[in-house]
Amino acid sequence: MPLVINLRHVEAHNIRLAGHLPVEELDIDPHDEVIQVGQPLEHDLEVQKLDDGLLVQGQLHLVLDCQCVRCLKSFKYRLEIKDWACHLALEGEDCVTVVNDCVDLTPYVREDILLEFPRHPLCNPDCRGLPNTSIGKPRNTSGTGKSEVGSSAWAELNKLKL
Repeated sequence: MPLVINLRHVEAHNIRLAGHLPVEELDIDPHDEVIQVGQPLEHDLEVQKLDDGLLVQGQLHLVLDCQCVRCLKSFKYRLEIKDWACHLALEGEDCVTVVNDCVDLTPYVREDILLEFPRHPLCNPDCRGLPNTSIGKPRNTSGTGKSEVGSSAWAELNKLKL
């Protein structure tokens, strides 16, 4: 069930929304191979009616299934927005869509969660990446004593007389 607020209920008193929002309802498709959403969103929100809108405040928690961009190891990343706040105008040019006296908070939550996704997820800030076993070893020796490393594209560029 999406995060829906009934405006008639919030006029009488503030509403508290706490619980889990399934991944399907959140509808997040990050189009990223290293970040996946596999667990529901935990939320604890309070909604209050203002003169011209709604004020939503609270906490959002989501566990992401990530893959380290350096070493390709899988790990869990806990995304936490502790002081989330959102003002939704009920009148004017930027007003929210009201359907049957209800406002859906899901698109606003989704947008802020996507903005908090890690850009380059790392399993550990000190991750050194994949182990490189070819460091210090020549790739191919042709019997002349010169390795293939010395005949790189940079060496060819150094030969140019400009």
